[in-house]
Amino acid sequence: MANSFAVCPGKISQRFSFSWRPPFLKQASEAKKKNSKFIKTGIFTGRNFGAIKEQRSERHGLRVVAAGLNVSEENHERRMNCYRFQTEGGGSVSVSVAEKQFTHTVSIEVSGLSLHFYEQNLSLSWQISRFGSLYDSHNNQLPLVQESDGRHTLDMEIETGELPTLLSFLIHSSFSGDEIAVRTAKKSSFRVPLGFSPGKTMPLGVSFCGEGRVNFALFSRSAERVTLCLYEKDHSNLPSLEIELDPYMNKTGDIWHASLESVANYVSYGYRCHGDLVHMDPYAVTIKKLTPGNHDLSFSSFVGGLQKSPYFDWTGDVRLRLPSEKLVVYRLNVGDFTGNFLGISEKMKYFKSLGINAVLLEPILYFDEKQGPYFPHNFFCPMDMYGPDVDAESSINSVKEMVKCLHMNGIEILLEVVFTHTADKSHGFQGIDKFSYCPESRDESSLNCNKVVVQKLIIDSLRHWVIDFHIDGFCFVNAAQLASLDGSIPQFSSRPSLIESISFDPVLSDTRFIADSWSPHDLSCHEFDFPHWGRWAEMNSKFCRDARNFLRGEGVLSDLATRLCGSGDMFSDSRSPAHSFNFFARNSGLSLVDLVSFSGEKLLQEFSWNCGMQGATSDPGVLETRLKQIRNFMFLLFVSLGVPVLNMGDECGLSNGGKTSLFDRSPFDWDCIETNFARQIMQFVAFLTSLRNRRSDIFQRKTFYKSENILWYGADYSEPKWQEPLSKFLALKLKAENDEELPCCEGDLFVAFNAFDVSSTAVLPEAPEDYKWFRLVDTSFEFPGFFSDYNDPDCLQYSQLQSYELKPHTCCLFEARVCS
Repeated sequence: MANSFAVCPGKISQRFSFSWRPPFLKQASEAKKKNSKFIKTGIFTGRNFGAIKEQRSERHGLRVVAAGLNVSEENHERRMNCYRFQTEGGGSVSVSVAEKQFTHTVSIEVSGLSLHFYEQNLSLSWQISRFGSLYDSHNNQLPLVQESDGRHTLDMEIETGELPTLLSFLIHSSFSGDEIAVRTAKKSSFRVPLGFSPGKTMPLGVSFCGEGRVNFALFSRSAERVTLCLYEKDHSNLPSLEIELDPYMNKTGDIWHASLESVANYVSYGYRCHGDLVHMDPYAVTIKKLTPGNHDLSFSSFVGGLQKSPYFDWTGDVRLRLPSEKLVVYRLNVGDFTGNFLGISEKMKYFKSLGINAVLLEPILYFDEKQGPYFPHNFFCPMDMYGPDVDAESSINSVKEMVKCLHMNGIEILLEVVFTHTADKSHGFQGIDKFSYCPESRDESSLNCNKVVVQKLIIDSLRHWVIDFHIDGFCFVNAAQLASLDGSIPQFSSRPSLIESISFDPVLSDTRFIADSWSPHDLSCHEFDFPHWGRWAEMNSKFCRDARNFLRGEGVLSDLATRLCGSGDMFSDSRSPAHSFNFFARNSGLSLVDLVSFSGEKLLQEFSWNCGMQGATSDPGVLETRLKQIRNFMFLLFVSLGVPVLNMGDECGLSNGGKTSLFDRSPFDWDCIETNFARQIMQFVAFLTSLRNRRSDIFQRKTFYKSENILWYGADYSEPKWQEPLSKFLALKLKAENDEELPCCEGDLFVAFNAFDVSSTAVLPEAPEDYKWFRLVDTSFEFPGFFSDYNDPDCLQYSQLQSYELKPHTCCLFEARVCS
């Protein structure tokens, strides 16, 4: 099998082939044992050669020293690579290369030649080739030393300035006055790489092994040939050096591997596996963009970078490990929120003013800018456009600075991730090994998460983000496909191996896992019983649908009650209410303001209501109803059991003009937070988060409500009409529990919802003696009077069994406290 170094100066490619055989280690002769030391592990003790013959080429930084066996030992250990060639006449040529930095000791042994060769003086002519240029010619000859047993040997020490290089040589003998050249069995010169060795199989991707050595490892079961392509700093789409890997030397099982002594002259790399396309390493931790040539489609747009991750000082950073029931999550898109990672670090005061203690980032894994963040190119590298210098190195450090800053301010960092598909349909995983990465039944951008190699890739990616970036948790978008049998949504596995492996991975044992059934392909949710092993939370799309339905005057009361109590229909199976991540709006679909401003046939899937008029209006009645509905959504989100998830911009009236596409989203307008609308909603959110913390015994429970501690009411103190579609009023009394594990108990709470377009009457339930009902919230009142704390002097008090008028489309909250 032939290997090759191919060089591409400009647009011209030259290829140099050499034949390899599997490495060998053999016992040295007794004479050689006296003067040198061979270690079976492949480490070769360096030699101090006598200057018997020296040839220099100062121009090319090359020094070759030829010597016999006059060798002394040194303490400098060197790596050894061994090669064996068969000659034309049935003999063998063994070559061992001991290397350290840019110095290579080459030992050549010739044996098994026909008898007349042993009577001749053999010599060796050699050349060094690098990037298609010859540094010396075969005319330079060195004599071989004949040993007593008939073998011929030669030791050379070669110093080179650039690696890898190729040593090519021929063996010559004078027989009957004629010059005879000894070649390989393939009638070629003997060719040995310097600065290039077989490498190791693990870890996959690029690893830096010290002293400048770099190991490359790639999985490809189907590839018959793999070429490692290296690129220089000019960002050309043509590689400067191509090294075709030998399936005998550079492949173990399904892993292709190689090691280079130095990559100092190269900035990026890729692999050519099938055809002419160069593909990015799936495990690349930094990414470089290639510059396309005119009408040149024979290359990938991205390749892996060859730079180490920049140093970052994590001193003082501690994982927060906040209890799930205490989380208040803010979901945002980095580009639309601040434009870059460092901008997030500057918004700590804003997050804390809202009571946020967890930030959920839309995907930041390197994605396709045209298709959006949910179509990644890579699973290990952050998006460079969010870095200060728009490059991989700066974006990596800025992510880490952002994470450290969030942690210092008591805020966890969660990432949305997409592992079910990629942005590439022709240049990515498919080009490396289509059948190992992709399902047969879906388009070429999909990944088959049932395949072992894909599962390893996903878990390695998660570990990378946890270990290197200190990420606290992940939200898995399109989670239904993670559990599918063959990568197709309709068929689910009851025990998907990937989800089970993630659940019990020891490195990820303290990491949050959230399943999101939303699909970026069709913008729909594929709801099913997600296999969770007690570890997985879920983005609760049922909460979103039922909350929208009730507040627009549709649905049934039983659905609302289920969501208020933590969605026991989904999470009572060995999970808690804190496994329900509740939301009423997300990054796709209508924003909160648009949810109460737009409706119609084209928006049926949004379950929205425009409050009587489509789009922008100056009608005071419509505007009043919309404002109440916005408050109602916020109120319902924060008084329901589970983790509230607030979407970026909903607190300050961000509108996309009724559009639902991800590409039609408006960026966060920081001037809007100074408006009256934004101030009142932001203060309301801060009040609700404070209320949840103060009444953690009710709103931050680790368990579901006990049936004896919750009472339900209809209008006028009647029984709720649970399944009556026309019934739009529901009230409940939440009793404070006397539990030693819970904080000091306060009074009961009374909550009421009126989705009718007419007023309804709520009757305040009984309260203990000396207790009064303090009205904390009524969403129909003017700002700032629609919410207040119980110790506010303006907080109104009501007696038990007193009637309270609940205006149309209004929610209210009362707390029972001792009347002073």
